[in-house]
Amino acid sequence: MKRRAFLVTAAAGIAGVSRAQRGSPPAADLPEVIRKLTPMTAGIQPITDEERQARIEKARRLMRDNKLGAVVLEGGSSLFYFTGTRLMASDPPSLLVLPAKGELTWIVPSANQRAADAIRSAADVRKYGAGENPYNSVAAALRDRGAASGRVGLEERVRFGVFLGLRQAAPALEFVSADPVTVGCRVIKSPAELALLQRANEITIACYHAVWQTMRDGMTQGEVRGYISAAYRALGVSGAAMVSFGKYTAFPHGSIEEQQLKEGDFVLIDDGCSVEGYQSDITRTFIFGKPTQRQRDVWALERKAQDAALAAATPGATCESVDAAARRVITDAGFGPGYKVPGLPHRTGHGIGLDGHEWTYLVKGNKTKLEPGMCFSDEPMIAIYGEFGIRLEDCMHITENGARMFTRQSPAIDQPFG
Repeated sequence: MKRRAFLVTAAAGIAGVSRAQRGSPPAADLPEVIRKLTPMTAGIQPITDEERQARIEKARRLMRDNKLGAVVLEGGSSLFYFTGTRLMASDPPSLLVLPAKGELTWIVPSANQRAADAIRSAADVRKYGAGENPYNSVAAALRDRGAASGRVGLEERVRFGVFLGLRQAAPALEFVSADPVTVGCRVIKSPAELALLQRANEITIACYHAVWQTMRDGMTQGEVRGYISAAYRALGVSGAAMVSFGKYTAFPHGSIEEQQLKEGDFVLIDDGCSVEGYQSDITRTFIFGKPTQRQRDVWALERKAQDAALAAATPGATCESVDAAARRVITDAGFGPGYKVPGLPHRTGHGIGLDGHEWTYLVKGNKTKLEPGMCFSDEPMIAIYGEFGIRLEDCMHITENGARMFTRQSPAIDQPFG
């Protein structure tokens, strides 16, 4: 539950690694426990072209079910999901037409050779020059695929300016949300996706475990963040984290205030890494020094709430019922009620996959039913402003027999990794 850091697979050499590494101390100045880390990327199996083709066929079935002639996508996670091509939204735009029938069509600026080189499923690539209207090219591609009229879906990352251009170039079309297609495909993870999520979570635990052993009196949250970046780099990926100490742990998204660790403080570390684009998201809150009885009691209550959400996350249960199960534990202990602080101020969890926060959400009002293959964070929180906050977060996936965590939950307030 935080801003998503710049997280990429280091081995891929994707832009963003240098940003994640900023602030990391030189290798010679790192604690030995971090210098001893070795990459955990061996044996990673990327998503195959065959699986991506199966995703496209499923998308086409969903298009037919929802009476869509095509889906238009810009750069982002859904584009990568279907094609394996990594592109950012840019000007002039690069666009993909994924039709209900016929081959995919790319519309790219002729001056952007990097975009053309990135395209992996390059059956039909149409380039447009300076001064040419890219949206006329999209309209032509839609006509060629039998989608000159009716409904066309726009993936959620498509910018409003692109929508305006498309609407002007193809006035006979009705442009609607493509969520029934993209969410319908992405919300259920395949075994290959689950394996990548598993590895990302394992790497995050290894990173946190190493950094936990470096805690010392007087260190700043900036130093901890630097060690985390260095640890991820040693483990073969890049990543960063939000770090808070003491009373600042009560703020769900942290604080920019400079903090120094002292005896009796809670430490909260929250974020993850990426493996082949698939994200982890783990939070550990632990004590530095000896905990008070109140700290022990509230930490144990938080763990009980996380357990309640895990137990409630069974196939057929609604997303809101999982949130209610965790929240009930907290409110029964006298916090809240509802989203009031002291108590649980945010949803219990979010979907996770190629995006750190994606569909669907464990929150009041969401009556979506859980299905095997769905993946979520499980992260209730107890925030007590002016005192401390505790969030325990692990990611889980839904199986036929209930929810299963990718990694072991935190076992104790002073031993977060056993």
